[in-house]
Amino acid sequence: MKHRLQFAGKKLVRMALLLLGVSIVTFLLMCASPLDPLQTNVGQTALGSMSPEQIEQLEAYWGVGTPPLERYLGWLGDVLHGDMGTSLLYRQPVLTVIGQRLGSSLWLMLCAWLISGVLGLALGVISGAFRGRWPDKLIRGYCFLISSTPVFWLAILLLLVFSVWLGWFPIGFSVPAGMESASVTMADRIHHAVLPALTLSITGVANIALHTREKMVDVMESDYVLYARARGESRLSIVLRHGLRNVALPAITLQFASVSEIIGGSVMVEQVFSYPGLGQAAVTAGLGSDLPLLLGITVVTAAIVFAGNLAADLLYGVIDPKIRRRAAGR
Repeated sequence: MKHRLQFAGKKLVRMALLLLGVSIVTFLLMCASPLDPLQTNVGQTALGSMSPEQIEQLEAYWGVGTPPLERYLGWLGDVLHGDMGTSLLYRQPVLTVIGQRLGSSLWLMLCAWLISGVLGLALGVISGAFRGRWPDKLIRGYCFLISSTPVFWLAILLLLVFSVWLGWFPIGFSVPAGMESASVTMADRIHHAVLPALTLSITGVANIALHTREKMVDVMESDYVLYARARGESRLSIVLRHGLRNVALPAITLQFASVSEIIGGSVMVEQVFSYPGLGQAAVTAGLGSDLPLLLGITVVTAAIVFAGNLAADLLYGVIDPKIRRRAAGR
Protein backbone atom coordinates (compact mmCIF):
# COMPACT_ATOMS: atom_id res chain seq x y z
CA MET A 1 0.00 0.00 0.00
CA LYS A 2 2.87 2.35 0.82
CA HIS A 3 4.49 2.05 -2.59
CA ARG A 4 1.15 2.76 -4.28
CA LEU A 5 0.76 5.99 -2.31
CA GLN A 6 4.32 7.02 -3.20
CA PHE A 7 3.68 6.21 -6.83
CA ALA A 8 0.44 8.22 -6.84
CA GLY A 9 2.21 11.13 -5.09
CA LYS A 10 4.92 11.29 -7.75
CA LYS A 11 2.29 11.17 -10.47
CA LEU A 12 0.36 14.05 -8.87
CA VAL A 13 3.51 16.18 -8.77
CA ARG A 14 4.06 15.46 -12.45
CA MET A 15 0.44 16.35 -13.13
CA ALA A 16 0.88 19.73 -11.45
CA LEU A 17 3.95 20.46 -13.58
CA LEU A 18 2.14 19.26 -16.69
CA LEU A 19 -0.87 21.49 -16.04
CA LEU A 20 1.44 24.44 -15.48
CA GLY A 21 3.16 23.79 -18.81
CA VAL A 22 -0.16 23.34 -20.61
CA SER A 23 -1.49 26.63 -19.23
CA ILE A 24 1.68 28.49 -20.30
CA VAL A 25 1.54 27.11 -23.84
CA THR A 26 -2.18 27.91 -24.14
CA PHE A 27 -1.60 31.44 -22.88
CA LEU A 28 1.26 32.04 -25.33
CA LEU A 29 -0.82 30.75 -28.24
CA MET A 30 -3.69 33.04 -27.29
CA CYS A 31 -1.31 36.00 -27.07
CA ALA A 32 0.05 35.16 -30.54
CA SER A 33 -3.46 34.97 -32.00
CA PRO A 34 -4.11 37.57 -34.74
CA LEU A 35 -7.72 38.01 -33.58
CA ASP A 36 -8.57 41.38 -32.08
CA PRO A 37 -10.93 40.82 -29.11
CA LEU A 38 -12.71 44.12 -29.65
CA GLN A 39 -13.33 43.66 -33.37
CA THR A 40 -14.29 40.01 -32.88
CA ASN A 41 -16.83 40.56 -30.12
CA VAL A 42 -17.96 44.16 -30.64
CA GLY A 43 -17.50 44.71 -34.36
CA GLN A 44 -15.73 47.40 -36.33
CA THR A 45 -18.95 49.34 -36.98
CA ALA A 46 -19.84 49.53 -33.28
CA LEU A 47 -16.29 50.55 -32.39
CA GLY A 48 -16.44 53.41 -34.88
CA SER A 49 -19.46 54.87 -33.11
CA MET A 50 -17.96 54.69 -29.60
CA SER A 51 -16.14 57.38 -27.72
CA PRO A 52 -12.46 56.97 -26.73
CA GLU A 53 -13.53 56.49 -23.09
CA GLN A 54 -15.84 53.62 -24.02
CA ILE A 55 -13.13 51.97 -26.14
CA GLU A 56 -10.70 52.35 -23.24
CA GLN A 57 -13.16 50.62 -20.91
CA LEU A 58 -13.57 47.77 -23.39
CA GLU A 59 -9.81 47.39 -23.73
CA ALA A 60 -9.50 47.21 -19.96
CA TYR A 61 -12.28 44.58 -19.82
CA TRP A 62 -10.63 42.39 -22.46
CA GLY A 63 -7.14 43.02 -21.07
CA VAL A 64 -5.78 44.47 -24.31
CA GLY A 65 -3.45 46.95 -22.64
CA THR A 66 -2.30 44.69 -19.79
CA PRO A 67 1.19 43.15 -20.14
CA PRO A 68 1.00 39.40 -20.88
CA LEU A 69 3.16 38.38 -17.93
CA GLU A 70 0.97 40.36 -15.54
CA ARG A 71 -2.18 38.79 -16.98
CA TYR A 72 -0.83 35.25 -16.64
CA LEU A 73 0.55 35.71 -13.13
CA GLY A 74 -2.75 37.25 -12.06
CA TRP A 75 -4.66 34.29 -13.48
CA LEU A 76 -2.26 31.78 -11.90
CA GLY A 77 -2.56 33.47 -8.50
CA ASP A 78 -6.35 33.25 -8.67
CA VAL A 79 -6.18 29.56 -9.66
CA LEU A 80 -3.98 28.77 -6.66
CA HIS A 81 -6.74 30.26 -4.51
CA GLY A 82 -9.38 28.09 -6.22
CA ASP A 83 -10.70 30.74 -8.60
CA MET A 84 -10.29 30.38 -12.38
CA GLY A 85 -11.70 33.82 -13.04
CA THR A 86 -14.80 35.01 -14.85
CA SER A 87 -15.68 34.18 -18.44
CA LEU A 88 -15.54 37.31 -20.59
CA LEU A 89 -18.23 36.00 -22.95
CA TYR A 90 -20.65 34.30 -20.59
CA ARG A 91 -20.21 36.78 -17.70
CA GLN A 92 -20.16 33.82 -15.29
CA PRO A 93 -17.42 32.17 -13.22
CA VAL A 94 -15.29 29.88 -15.35
CA LEU A 95 -15.88 26.93 -13.03
CA THR A 96 -19.64 27.42 -13.39
CA VAL A 97 -19.46 27.42 -17.19
CA ILE A 98 -17.16 24.39 -17.21
CA GLY A 99 -19.42 22.53 -14.78
CA GLN A 100 -22.49 23.14 -16.95
CA ARG A 101 -20.80 22.16 -20.20
CA LEU A 102 -18.85 19.26 -18.71
CA GLY A 103 -22.09 17.77 -17.42
CA SER A 104 -23.37 17.61 -21.01
CA SER A 105 -20.15 16.27 -22.50
CA LEU A 106 -18.93 13.89 -19.82
CA TRP A 107 -21.51 11.15 -20.17
CA LEU A 108 -21.41 11.55 -23.96
CA MET A 109 -17.65 10.94 -23.98
CA LEU A 110 -17.98 8.20 -21.35
CA CYS A 111 -20.44 6.25 -23.52
CA ALA A 112 -18.18 6.65 -26.56
CA TRP A 113 -15.13 5.64 -24.51
CA LEU A 114 -16.75 2.44 -23.20
CA ILE A 115 -18.25 1.42 -26.55
CA SER A 116 -15.06 2.04 -28.50
CA GLY A 117 -12.98 0.18 -25.91
CA VAL A 118 -15.18 -2.93 -25.83
CA LEU A 119 -15.64 -3.03 -29.61
CA GLY A 120 -11.97 -2.31 -30.27
CA LEU A 121 -10.83 -5.09 -27.95
CA ALA A 122 -13.31 -7.59 -29.40
CA LEU A 123 -12.50 -6.77 -33.02
CA GLY A 124 -8.74 -6.81 -32.34
CA VAL A 125 -8.89 -10.22 -30.65
CA ILE A 126 -11.03 -11.69 -33.44
CA SER A 127 -8.77 -10.23 -36.14
CA GLY A 128 -5.61 -11.54 -34.49
CA ALA A 129 -7.09 -14.97 -33.81
CA PHE A 130 -8.11 -15.36 -37.48
CA ARG A 131 -5.03 -13.79 -39.00
CA GLY A 132 -5.06 -13.84 -42.81
CA ARG A 133 -8.64 -15.12 -43.05
CA TRP A 134 -11.76 -13.21 -44.05
CA PRO A 135 -12.64 -11.87 -40.55
CA ASP A 136 -9.15 -10.42 -40.28
CA LYS A 137 -9.31 -8.83 -43.75
CA LEU A 138 -12.77 -7.40 -43.08
CA ILE A 139 -11.85 -5.89 -39.72
CA ARG A 140 -8.55 -4.46 -40.97
CA GLY A 141 -10.27 -2.92 -43.97
CA TYR A 142 -12.82 -1.27 -41.70
CA CYS A 143 -10.10 0.05 -39.35
CA PHE A 144 -7.99 1.46 -42.18
CA LEU A 145 -11.04 3.14 -43.70
CA ILE A 146 -12.12 4.71 -40.41
CA SER A 147 -8.56 5.78 -39.53
CA SER A 148 -8.34 7.79 -42.75
CA THR A 149 -11.79 9.37 -42.35
CA PRO A 150 -11.99 12.82 -40.71
CA VAL A 151 -14.27 12.79 -37.70
CA PHE A 152 -16.20 15.87 -38.81
CA TRP A 153 -16.89 14.27 -42.23
CA LEU A 154 -18.22 11.13 -40.55
CA ALA A 155 -20.39 13.26 -38.27
CA ILE A 156 -21.84 15.13 -41.26
CA LEU A 157 -22.48 11.82 -43.05
CA LEU A 158 -24.35 10.31 -40.08
CA LEU A 159 -26.29 13.54 -39.65
CA LEU A 160 -27.28 13.54 -43.30
CA VAL A 161 -28.36 9.89 -43.37
CA PHE A 162 -30.05 9.36 -40.00
CA SER A 163 -31.38 12.86 -39.32
CA VAL A 164 -32.12 14.44 -42.70
CA TRP A 165 -32.98 11.45 -44.90
CA LEU A 166 -34.41 8.94 -42.42
CA GLY A 167 -35.49 11.35 -39.70
CA TRP A 168 -34.70 8.90 -36.91
CA PHE A 169 -32.71 11.35 -34.78
CA PRO A 170 -32.80 15.12 -34.22
CA ILE A 171 -30.50 17.34 -36.27
CA GLY A 172 -28.76 18.90 -33.29
CA PHE A 173 -28.75 20.18 -29.71
CA SER A 174 -28.75 18.11 -26.53
CA VAL A 175 -32.45 18.60 -25.75
CA PRO A 176 -35.56 19.33 -27.84
CA ALA A 177 -35.73 22.95 -28.98
CA GLY A 178 -38.25 25.15 -27.20
CA MET A 179 -38.87 22.73 -24.33
CA GLU A 180 -38.50 23.78 -20.70
CA SER A 181 -35.66 22.13 -18.81
CA ALA A 182 -38.09 20.68 -16.27
CA SER A 183 -39.95 18.87 -19.04
CA VAL A 184 -36.87 17.27 -20.59
CA THR A 185 -36.66 13.55 -19.84
CA MET A 186 -33.67 11.22 -19.84
CA ALA A 187 -35.05 9.59 -23.00
CA ASP A 188 -34.90 12.97 -24.76
CA ARG A 189 -31.27 13.47 -23.76
CA ILE A 190 -30.32 9.96 -24.89
CA HIS A 191 -32.16 10.45 -28.19
CA HIS A 192 -30.16 13.63 -28.90
CA ALA A 193 -26.85 12.06 -27.83
CA VAL A 194 -27.01 8.88 -29.91
CA LEU A 195 -25.46 10.26 -33.10
CA PRO A 196 -22.62 12.23 -31.38
CA ALA A 197 -21.75 9.23 -29.21
CA LEU A 198 -21.92 6.90 -32.21
CA THR A 199 -19.57 9.14 -34.18
CA LEU A 200 -16.99 9.22 -31.39
CA SER A 201 -17.30 5.45 -30.88
CA ILE A 202 -16.77 4.61 -34.55
CA THR A 203 -13.64 6.74 -34.82
CA GLY A 204 -12.21 5.43 -31.54
CA VAL A 205 -12.48 1.73 -32.43
CA ALA A 206 -9.84 1.61 -35.18
CA ASN A 207 -6.72 2.44 -33.17
CA ILE A 208 -7.55 0.05 -30.31
CA ALA A 209 -8.51 -2.77 -32.69
CA LEU A 210 -5.34 -2.54 -34.80
CA HIS A 211 -2.98 -2.46 -31.81
CA THR A 212 -4.84 -5.28 -30.07
CA ARG A 213 -4.65 -7.33 -33.28
CA GLU A 214 -0.85 -7.05 -33.39
CA LYS A 215 -0.53 -8.18 -29.79
CA MET A 216 -2.95 -11.03 -30.41
CA VAL A 217 -0.93 -12.16 -33.43
CA ASP A 218 2.18 -12.33 -31.24
CA VAL A 219 0.28 -14.40 -28.68
CA MET A 220 -1.05 -16.83 -31.30
CA GLU A 221 2.49 -17.38 -32.63
CA SER A 222 4.04 -17.99 -29.19
CA ASP A 223 5.43 -21.29 -27.97
CA TYR A 224 2.86 -21.77 -25.19
CA VAL A 225 0.00 -21.41 -27.68
CA LEU A 226 1.72 -23.98 -29.92
CA TYR A 227 1.91 -26.30 -26.92
CA ALA A 228 -1.78 -25.65 -26.16
CA ARG A 229 -2.69 -26.60 -29.72
CA ALA A 230 -0.63 -29.76 -29.40
CA ARG A 231 -2.69 -30.67 -26.35
CA GLY A 232 -5.82 -30.36 -28.44
CA GLU A 233 -7.20 -27.05 -27.12
CA SER A 234 -9.68 -25.31 -29.42
CA ARG A 235 -9.18 -21.85 -30.86
CA LEU A 236 -11.84 -20.43 -28.54
CA SER A 237 -10.19 -21.93 -25.48
CA ILE A 238 -6.79 -20.58 -26.51
CA VAL A 239 -8.21 -17.09 -27.02
CA LEU A 240 -10.04 -17.07 -23.69
CA ARG A 241 -7.31 -18.69 -21.56
CA HIS A 242 -4.16 -17.25 -23.14
CA GLY A 243 -5.09 -14.48 -25.55
CA LEU A 244 -7.22 -12.20 -23.38
CA ARG A 245 -4.84 -12.45 -20.44
CA ASN A 246 -1.87 -11.31 -22.51
CA VAL A 247 -3.61 -8.52 -24.39
CA ALA A 248 -5.27 -7.10 -21.25
CA LEU A 249 -2.44 -4.72 -20.29
CA PRO A 250 -1.90 -3.27 -23.79
CA ALA A 251 -5.66 -2.93 -24.14
CA ILE A 252 -5.90 -0.98 -20.89
CA THR A 253 -3.06 1.31 -22.00
CA LEU A 254 -4.77 2.01 -25.31
CA GLN A 255 -8.17 2.41 -23.70
CA PHE A 256 -7.07 5.09 -21.25
CA ALA A 257 -4.79 6.73 -23.82
CA SER A 258 -7.81 7.12 -26.09
CA VAL A 259 -9.31 9.62 -23.62
CA SER A 260 -7.34 12.42 -25.28
CA GLU A 261 -8.53 11.33 -28.74
CA ILE A 262 -12.17 11.28 -27.64
CA ILE A 263 -11.87 14.73 -26.05
CA GLY A 264 -10.24 16.08 -29.21
CA GLY A 265 -12.85 14.45 -31.43
CA SER A 266 -15.69 15.79 -29.30
CA VAL A 267 -14.71 19.33 -30.27
CA MET A 268 -15.49 18.62 -33.93
CA VAL A 269 -18.50 16.44 -33.21
CA GLU A 270 -20.14 18.98 -30.91
CA GLN A 271 -19.68 21.66 -33.55
CA VAL A 272 -21.37 19.55 -36.23
CA PHE A 273 -24.29 18.53 -34.03
CA SER A 274 -24.52 21.91 -32.23
CA TYR A 275 -24.17 19.96 -29.00
CA PRO A 276 -23.67 22.42 -26.10
CA GLY A 277 -20.75 20.68 -24.49
CA LEU A 278 -17.22 21.47 -23.38
CA GLY A 279 -15.80 21.19 -26.90
CA GLN A 280 -18.17 23.78 -28.30
CA ALA A 281 -17.40 26.08 -25.38
CA ALA A 282 -13.67 25.74 -26.13
CA VAL A 283 -14.21 26.75 -29.76
CA THR A 284 -16.34 29.72 -28.69
CA ALA A 285 -13.73 30.81 -26.16
CA GLY A 286 -10.92 30.55 -28.70
CA LEU A 287 -12.73 32.50 -31.42
CA GLY A 288 -14.00 35.06 -28.91
CA SER A 289 -10.61 35.57 -27.19
CA ASP A 290 -12.11 34.51 -23.85
CA LEU A 291 -8.76 33.77 -22.23
CA PRO A 292 -9.93 32.78 -18.71
CA LEU A 293 -12.47 30.29 -20.08
CA LEU A 294 -10.08 28.76 -22.62
CA LEU A 295 -7.35 28.39 -20.00
CA GLY A 296 -9.82 26.77 -17.62
CA ILE A 297 -11.11 24.32 -20.22
CA THR A 298 -7.57 23.41 -21.30
CA VAL A 299 -6.41 22.76 -17.74
CA VAL A 300 -9.50 20.70 -16.87
CA THR A 301 -9.29 18.53 -20.00
CA ALA A 302 -5.56 18.00 -19.48
CA ALA A 303 -6.28 16.91 -15.90
CA ILE A 304 -8.89 14.43 -17.17
CA VAL A 305 -6.41 12.93 -19.64
CA PHE A 306 -3.71 12.66 -16.96
CA ALA A 307 -6.19 11.08 -14.54
CA GLY A 308 -7.00 8.47 -17.18
CA ASN A 309 -3.32 7.58 -17.60
CA LEU A 310 -2.88 7.44 -13.81
CA ALA A 311 -5.85 5.08 -13.51
CA ALA A 312 -4.28 2.82 -16.14
CA ASP A 313 -0.98 2.71 -14.23
CA LEU A 314 -2.76 1.82 -10.99
CA LEU A 315 -4.79 -0.91 -12.69
CA TYR A 316 -1.64 -2.63 -13.96
CA GLY A 317 -0.86 -3.93 -10.49
CA VAL A 318 -4.41 -5.16 -10.00
CA ILE A 319 -4.44 -7.15 -13.24
CA ASP A 320 -0.85 -8.41 -13.28
CA PRO A 321 0.47 -9.65 -9.89
CA LYS A 322 4.05 -9.63 -11.24
CA ILE A 323 3.97 -5.84 -11.60
CA ARG A 324 2.57 -5.49 -8.06
CA ARG A 325 5.26 -7.70 -6.56
CA ARG A 326 8.02 -5.98 -8.54
CA ALA A 327 6.84 -2.56 -7.37
CA ALA A 328 6.65 -3.78 -3.75
CA GLY A 329 10.20 -5.14 -4.00
CA ARG A 330 11.53 -1.77 -5.08
